[in-house]
Formats: sequence, structure tokens, C-alpha cells
Amino acid sequence: MGKPDFDQSEVVDNSNLRGRTAVVTGGTVGIGYEVARTLALAHARVLLIAQTGEHGEQAIAKIKEDQSAQGPIADVTFVQCDLGNLADVQRVADKIREQEDRLDLLICVAGVGVNKFDVSSDGLDRHFAVNHLGHFLLTNRLLPLMRRTAARPGTPAPRIVAVSSELHRAAPSSVSFASADELTPGADQLGAAQLYARSKLANLLFIKYGLAQGVLRNPSAGTKGNANGNSVHAHSPSGILALATHPGAVHTDQQDQFKEAYGSVFGTLLKYTTIPFMRTPDQGSLSTLWAATADDVERDPAKWNGAYLTDPAQRGEESNMAQDPQRGKNLWQLSEELVREKLGKDGLLPWDEVKA
Repeated sequence: MGKPDFDQSEVVDNSNLRGRTAVVTGGTVGIGYEVARTLALAHARVLLIAQTGEHGEQAIAKIKEDQSAQGPIADVTFVQCDLGNLADVQRVADKIREQEDRLDLLICVAGVGVNKFDVSSDGLDRHFAVNHLGHFLLTNRLLPLMRRTAARPGTPAPRIVAVSSELHRAAPSSVSFASADELTPGADQLGAAQLYARSKLANLLFIKYGLAQGVLRNPSAGTKGNANGNSVHAHSPSGILALATHPGAVHTDQQDQFKEAYGSVFGTLLKYTTIPFMRTPDQGSLSTLWAATADDVERDPAKWNGAYLTDPAQRGEESNMAQDPQRGKNLWQLSEELVREKLGKDGLLPWDEVKA
């Protein structure tokens, strides 16, 4: 997969995001920063979710510096959160839901890269905890606000976009998500690439089976009378669309984790020998920006809702494992069980709830 021959300005129409609100996880560095920056320059209100406060301050300063030359100061806010800590995710999501009056875009970029096994604060494989489970809970607790937004007459369909990877194909066939035992130390002894691949497989299953073919098919009282258009509601009665993307092989700070995964010498060699063949973060942001903003997605939801994009307007072909409804069902049940185990029975909101 080569480098794209177009840029962000050709993917995002700078006039169509005014008045809309986006949450971008991992929005302070790499691909997430480029997504957040582009949305902010297109006049969206953007909430950056990331773990490191210093990165948040730097990202906002850079975005506002870019914006100042073009007119009004960008509306960007940093929200500190460890996606590997479910209690922290719950706290942050509830605060956003209470303080914001709408949410049009939830873009899930944050993640642990190819790295050795580590344990989250909740005692789970950190790849799975950050790359999938934290976003699962974040989506659950922000979905009422998105449903309320979808119910506004004339509002473009809100979208949930998760950044996956072609490396999902490296997930071992033994991965079934049938039990939490798969995610505990020593359970499978997966290598660094396989741990990452398993989490990226989870992203695809979550978007396709959990959301697009799952809870987003269920309308709620708040979506009745929505003027988004019959075509959207025919394929997503909630009025909300969900897509997954592959950014391409992108040179970001995640490559610094190669040294932890493979040792200092080989990790450093691997990092620098792959750079010439990689996309830049702005190039890597294009498929996600298209999924989040392109009018084509809403015009043809039968084609795009639940789709996996490998470039703007290009559908990818997921692995057989990523097209397995049973794995999708297993993942959903396991995710709900884990959240309730860590946070109690009220850890998840009803999936059809609408913010009052």
C-alpha cells in the first residue's frame, strides 16, 4: 500500500464542520493529532483525550498557532484520561456527557503499538485494555449524547470511527474472545505483534458486529422524527454510523516501542530501516478523516456503515476472523462482563439510552 497522492484539504471540506463537536482519543500526537488538527481547522469543536498533560498543552498551542493565521481561534480542549483505567474512562466520559450539548464525531485513535506484554491498572493485557476496552466503555457512556445529537432535525448523522490496522491479520487463530483467561499474564504468551494484532482485530469486530450490526440498529425514542434522511435510518435506525480504518504503515512515536518489544539494538534498527517506506502522520490521517466527514458515507450507508477503509473511499477486505459473527458476539459479551466486573453493575449505561 503506497503513499496517497492527495492531502487533508482534499478530504475535509473546511465549511461543513462548523457547529459540530468531535472527541478524538490520542489526539495530541501522531495520527490522532493530525485528525484533531484538521477537524479544528475546519471549525469543529474538538476535545482531545490523551494520557499526558504536557502533550495536550503542546498540541493545543500548535493547533491554535495554525488557526490564528486563518481567522478565529480554534475551539480545542484537552481532557486527560488513561484509557487503560476503566474508572478514569467512566469519569471522563460522564463529565463530557454532562458538559457538552452535542457530540457528532467519536474518533478512537489512541493505542498501544507493537510492544511486549504489559498489564493495565485493571489487571488486563494493556493492548486490549487501551486499544479496545477503554474505547468500548467510552463509546457506551457517550452514546446517549450522540443519540441526542442524531435526533436534531437536519443534523448530519453522527459517526463513530475506530482506527484499526491491516496487522489485525496477524492475530493467532486461537483468539476467540470467549474468556478473560485469554487476556491475563501468561495465558497465551503472544508476541508483541500478535498482542497488537489481537487488539486491532477487536476494533474491527466492535465496529462491525457490536455497533453497525448491533446496538446502532436499535432506534430509541430520541431518534424519532430525525431529519437525517431515510437512507441512514434504513441501515442504522439510531441515526449513527460506525466505520473502521487502516491508516497505512505510518511513522509515529509508536515506533519507539520497538526497542521495548525487540531490544535496543534490533528495535532501533527496525525503526529506522522502515521509515523510508512509511507514510507521514498527516498521510496516515486521511482514511480516518474521510470516514468521519465524507458526505458519501451518509449518501450510501448501505455501502459504508460498518465498513473497513484502507484509504479514503476504498473499502478493505477484513480477515476471515474479522468477519466472524461469533467472535464479534464473544467480544461484546466479554467486554460487558469485564466492565461490570471492574466497575460494578452500573458501569455500563443501557445502550439505547438517550441523554435527557
